[in-house]
Amino acid sequence: MYTVVQKHMGWIEVICGSMFSGKTEELIRRMRRAQIARQRVEIFKPQIDKRYSSTEIVSHDDQKLPSQLVRNAQKIIPLSLEAQVVGIDEAQFFGKSLVNVCQKLANMGKRVIVAGLDMDYRGEPFKPIPELLAIAEDITKTHAICVICGNPANYTYRKTSSTDQVVIGAADIYEARCRNCYRPAQRVRKKEKRK
Repeated sequence: MYTVVQKHMGWIEVICGSMFSGKTEELIRRMRRAQIARQRVEIFKPQIDKRYSSTEIVSHDDQKLPSQLVRNAQKIIPLSLEAQVVGIDEAQFFGKSLVNVCQKLANMGKRVIVAGLDMDYRGEPFKPIPELLAIAEDITKTHAICVICGNPANYTYRKTSSTDQVVIGAADIYEARCRNCYRPAQRVRKKEKRK
């Protein structure tokens, strides 16, 4: 008769949606529950995002948890060796290497919770979130409220004319919009030129 030794299984959870949909708030909720369960946690965010704090992840409704800024996704692994639960906020800013990092962490037996935008301001998939959705064991899609009509919002509308994919900002630059009220920037500009 063989004895099976059960190794602690790791997994990946992805929280995605538009801006102002509560992604960071949900990440904070899950990380706090892990802390209540006396699990060792580490939380990371990209160095590019210092909107509210450089030492905490901060939701738009001002909930906070201590975090570490990292320059790239590879830095997360050595900083997470003692953690049982790893939280990663603003995942869309880490690039494709985050997929490998999350796989490695989960294979090490860690619970990995990732929050990020699944679409950019043009309404196109925001990598690496689509790849993370494909390998995740658990997916949560959050929705904001459309600032135009009040329906559930799934899109992030940019109010400025910048065409860069990454422009760090909050309500000063972005709005949450539903499918009916959202107009990709290119289509809006083309219509404005015709007038």
